[in-house]
Amino acid sequence: MQHGMDDPTVLGYLGRALSLELSAVQLYSTQSRLVATWGLDAEATKFHNESLEELEHAQRIIARMLAKGVAPNASQLRPVKLGPDLLTLLRIDHEFEQQLVKLYHDAVMHCQRQRNHEDRLFFQALLDEESKHAVDLAHWIESLQSAG
Repeated sequence: MQHGMDDPTVLGYLGRALSLELSAVQLYSTQSRLVATWGLDAEATKFHNESLEELEHAQRIIARMLAKGVAPNASQLRPVKLGPDLLTLLRIDHEFEQQLVKLYHDAVMHCQRQRNHEDRLFFQALLDEESKHAVDLAHWIESLQSAG
């Protein structure tokens, strides 16, 4: 049995993370199709790849929940927000990624306070990946702003 198995707060973080990651899959998949209709094929591919990365995160969370003896259940998917142009979409995405970063940061801090090393490492890996993605989005936004 893993440490933290009886910690309802860790299970709550996992449930919220699953909901957000699956919401991200939906968001990026929708944006991929939308920008493809605008003729932005390279951007459509980027969004598609992001949806696959978020799906991989969801799969890791599901595996973690199953290992803890909990049935995965994404409680609520966020509605997809769209915009009239690529820059608006990226701003929406950056805001969404900041929510994921905050959730994973809070989960890491909780696990650290509880001395739950194993779950802390799990959440830290996700935090690192989502933080990098948020930075990449910020750079993409900056490049579009400076070009336009």
